[in-house]
Amino acid sequence: MDNTPNSDTSAAPAALGLLAGKVAFITGAGRGIGAAAARLFAREGARVLLAARTEAQLKAVTEEVRAAGGTADYVVCDLADAADVRAAVDRAVDLYGRLDVAFNNGATIQQPGPMDDMAEADFDHVYAVNLKGVWLAMVAEVAAIRATAGTGAIVNNSSVGSLRGNPELPAYGAMKRAVNSLTESAAVTYGPEDIRVNAIAPGNTLTEMIRTWEADSPGLQERLTAQTPLRRAADPDEIAQAAAWLLSDRSSFVTGTVLRVDGGARA
Repeated sequence: MDNTPNSDTSAAPAALGLLAGKVAFITGAGRGIGAAAARLFAREGARVLLAARTEAQLKAVTEEVRAAGGTADYVVCDLADAADVRAAVDRAVDLYGRLDVAFNNGATIQQPGPMDDMAEADFDHVYAVNLKGVWLAMVAEVAAIRATAGTGAIVNNSSVGSLRGNPELPAYGAMKRAVNSLTESAAVTYGPEDIRVNAIAPGNTLTEMIRTWEADSPGLQERLTAQTPLRRAADPDEIAQAAAWLLSDRSSFVTGTVLRVDGGARA
């Protein structure tokens, strides 16, 4: 008898992607972590709808996903506009017939500095995008999941800056901390319907937002790297990987958590 292992894998079934068969909605998808998520989610088998304010960026990422063999489309959306947010989520259902998962990644940054230097209009803008925008998206996403897939998952993008005092970005940190609370409340509310809600809290990540902060705070990267046990910044794809896992069925008993993805900075 020949007991030699058969190395012919031609008949073996292809491995299913982490998000195979799912429809995913992603905000802030034109660049940074959102764009990385769009590429990753599509590679992992999802049909993705990208949402953000800048059409040129959305179009470029969508074309990149399609060129790689993925299924993607985009919708221009202002997260501070309730009608825009509802229409964007509805567009995912119109295009793909359902909504399974959503990654609420879109956000805006504030001018770094103490809170008494911040103009009221700037505070209101950070609130409208980073907190109210997430709330608006979650409400629309829960409704769409209920009406179509029936069960699903949502991940909100928070920040390690929400887990402690944040004197350089006080409004940004405050809104992200409120996102953590919304996440936990939603997890309790919608858990009985098998709709899971989690958040990720990225640390130093090489995005345009962090580069903007660096321009206003020279030496920022050196300080953040020194505070990170892994002694480097994250690539946006590394953050997207955490979001993909939380949205996938492999995290089926995880809800209401704020997962730090920070290289150990808060350890």
